[in-house]
Amino acid sequence: MNATHDAKVMADGAAVVVGLGGFMDWFPPVVALCGGILTIVWMIIRIYETETIQKLVHKNAINK
Repeated sequence: MNATHDAKVMADGAAVVVGLGGFMDWFPPVVALCGGILTIVWMIIRIYETETIQKLVHKNAINK
């Protein structure tokens, strides 16, 4: 093999390592963000389903 091909292989390897490293640093914040959003949505649903909120919602619907 010639020196040019070896340099290209090493550059490809370095690009893979840098790309994976960047992806791994980027991935956990996205997962945390999605988990946080899903948690907020779930809590809103749970609060909406409480007896107190349902009474308020139905009370307002009857008055209209």
